[in-house]
Amino acid sequence: MSNQGKTTLHIGLIHHPVLNKKRETIGSAVTNLDIHDIARTAKTYGVAKYFISTPYQDQHQLVGELLQHWESGHGASYNPARKEALSIVSIAASLDDIIDTIEAEHGKAPLLVTTSAVMQDNSVSYNDLAQTIINKEPVLLLFGTAHGLAPEILKRADVSLPPIKGGTDYNHLSVRSAASIIIDRLLGS
Repeated sequence: MSNQGKTTLHIGLIHHPVLNKKRETIGSAVTNLDIHDIARTAKTYGVAKYFISTPYQDQHQLVGELLQHWESGHGASYNPARKEALSIVSIAASLDDIIDTIEAEHGKAPLLVTTSAVMQDNSVSYNDLAQTIINKEPVLLLFGTAHGLAPEILKRADVSLPPIKGGTDYNHLSVRSAASIIIDRLLGS
């Protein structure tokens, strides 16, 4: 697929509700690397918006300070490429807030797509989802932090993408790596 400019693909990095290694529902902390690295990938491939979702106000403040540094503080003049990448980042309190924002922009709710290291019953191929994006349908692709999206998020999804397989039994990519691979599969040429 040729990616000319901004697409109708939006991505969301969910920090609550996610799972810990005991499969308990938790809220995870926002990390600087996830903000920067996923934003750089998203901007490179023309993702419309990169939402970071957390209900925790201290995490909103942290993200806000980081974005301010790179968008209008010293970082903006020091590294204009980083400023450009971070321009598509937005903080949200919940998945519902993200959906509402996209719906207001496109006039309809986005197709809600989840990712997981475990195959889901509502799996759709990367090619089929890429075609939906080519057809300019709004899509919200969710990534989970910690040990993945909680069941209540997975159950809300319209469809889910198949897990990334690396050829070994080990399957625990960082969310930054998984996002890069999946975005490339959907929007790469």
